[in-house]
Amino acid sequence: MNLRVALALGTATLAAGALAPAAAASPPGIVWEATCADGYECGHLDVPMSYQDPSLGAAQLAIARLPATDQAHKLGTIFFNPGGPGSSGRFAPVLTPALHARFDIVGFDPRGVGASSKIHCFTDPAQLAVLQRALGTFPLTRAAERQQIADTQTVTDLCEQNAGPLANHLSTGTIARDLDRLRAAFGEPKLRYYGKSYGTYLGETYANLFPGRVGTLALDAVDDPARWATGPGPMSYRLYGFADAPKALSSFLDACAARCPFGYSAILDRLTAGPITVTETNGRQVAVTYQSAIARIHGYLTDAQSAPQLAAFLKALADPASPAPTSPDGPPDIDALLGGGATLCSDAENPRDPTAWWDYADRADHIARGFGPYDVYKTLPCATWEITDTGRYTGPWNHPTAPILLLANRQGDLETPYAGAQRTEHLLANARLLTLDTYGHGSRGKSTCIDTWLDGYFTTGAVPARGTICAPDRGPFDAAQSTMAW
Repeated sequence: MNLRVALALGTATLAAGALAPAAAASPPGIVWEATCADGYECGHLDVPMSYQDPSLGAAQLAIARLPATDQAHKLGTIFFNPGGPGSSGRFAPVLTPALHARFDIVGFDPRGVGASSKIHCFTDPAQLAVLQRALGTFPLTRAAERQQIADTQTVTDLCEQNAGPLANHLSTGTIARDLDRLRAAFGEPKLRYYGKSYGTYLGETYANLFPGRVGTLALDAVDDPARWATGPGPMSYRLYGFADAPKALSSFLDACAARCPFGYSAILDRLTAGPITVTETNGRQVAVTYQSAIARIHGYLTDAQSAPQLAAFLKALADPASPAPTSPDGPPDIDALLGGGATLCSDAENPRDPTAWWDYADRADHIARGFGPYDVYKTLPCATWEITDTGRYTGPWNHPTAPILLLANRQGDLETPYAGAQRTEHLLANARLLTLDTYGHGSRGKSTCIDTWLDGYFTTGAVPARGTICAPDRGPFDAAQSTMAW
């Protein structure tokens, strides 16, 4: 899921940037570490556990700075969040070569995630089996629904017992206040920020908590903040990401054409009758269930450049003699799931009755077969999550700010639907939507047109005319790979 503001750099800002020292300065309050990943400078910053009650002590944020390559002409710092919630953002990508030259890029692990202060829900490794049973799936029968509800109730009960005081301070409102502490620690009068997916919601929250401190904020793959925070039904239903799935799937199938000699609906029909065993390119045989197939197809559709892998996967399901791409290996990042889930449930209104998800999932399934319930059930743990954060922010969302740049894909984004970006352009007080004519999740690194606008926005504050549409550099089956680092 996941989980999202801007000012033209004035003449005074540009002049100050021109006077930047030849080497990146050491911000006060940042404790720098002796070792770090190649090319980065690592450190940490202490922030209040609670901004409402400073007596509760401190939490720690892990950060890493990617220094500008042209320090003599540096314009400042861009802060970065990759989404989630729950994703580590410490080691930020280059963004674009031009931005890497003129800006330090600072990533951080939000509280609850990665190397920052985090929660621990489990005291016994055996308890992880309950979490793993409930992850990334959705029930097809009432009996399976009862089991999934029981599993998620067990997980949330364990978190309430073991997570400690940090669990009460993980909302995006609190994380946005952390982001403002980072801005101040790096000596930036205004925030420059790039956030993707959930990172757009973080940016939207920051812009409305600190409208006067908004510098240039680019929000890529936009979440509708009003639907994220409030409204009837599960938050994962309100956001309606699944509604873009048929559009993205159609875009893929149209591009696939003769490469896809199979019937998509027939594949799903076969999977509802039972698992299909495929042989992966590494020789491993894997039993693919209906739910695991939907999860993998969903993942492939989040990047149009994954079209060849999706075509091969569907062909293997239709004809088990065809090899399937190797499935992702490795256990899930439990800390990220717990920290991100705590943020999600702290932010959003959700039904308190876990059985309510069944009907919403059924409605969603009629809109987007398989993708609907897969998406809706992601927030089931929020039904029994009793921990709250007094720092939660729920609006309003239209505080006057400098211009905000929104980026979205109009052919289908299964995580953050295009309609949500269109609503957000009107919901925020001063936003401009730049559209990429493809499907998938996120626009940066997929189009020279998009990246050129990003470069101009961060360096001069320029935003495109309303209705501007960019073309991708490559089609879904072009041989060249995306330049995105994440």
